[in-house]
Amino acid sequence: MSQIKLAIASDHAGYEFKEKLKEYLISKKYTIKDFGTYSTESADYPDFAHPLAIAVEKGEYIFGITLCGSGNGISMTANKHQGIRSALCWNKEISMLARLHNDANVCSIPARFVSFDEAKEIVDIFLHTSFEGGRHLKRVEKIPVK
Repeated sequence: MSQIKLAIASDHAGYEFKEKLKEYLISKKYTIKDFGTYSTESADYPDFAHPLAIAVEKGEYIFGITLCGSGNGISMTANKHQGIRSALCWNKEISMLARLHNDANVCSIPARFVSFDEAKEIVDIFLHTSFEGGRHLKRVEKIPVK
C-alpha cells in the first residue's frame, strides 16, 4: 500500500495543534506536506489556505487538514476553490457526516474550541470514512459553479 499524502495548514491560532497533528499523522505512516504557518506569530489564514486548496484541487494530496481559531475563516478561504469541499468539523459526528454525505476533501478544525484529543479523533474519523455516494452524489455534483 502506498502512503496516503495529506496537506496541512493553519494560521497562528492553529499552529500548535498543526504541529502535534503532523507528528501524530507521521507516526501513523501518512506523508504530510505542511503549507504553513511556521510559528505562533500572527499570520493570515488565506496565505496558507489557498496553496493547500490548489494542491488538493490538483490531486497532489488526497485530503487537506486546516486549522484556525474558529475553523471558519480558513475553511471559507479553501472553499473559494471549485474543487474543494471544506467542512468545519468540531466533533466526530460532523467529521463522519462531512465525508459520508458531502465527500469533503478538507477537514477544518476550530483549534480554540476543541481539545487536541478531540482534534485527533476528528481527523482519524475524517480519514477513515468513505463517501456513501448514492442519493448524495447528485447533490455533491451540484456544488461547483459551472
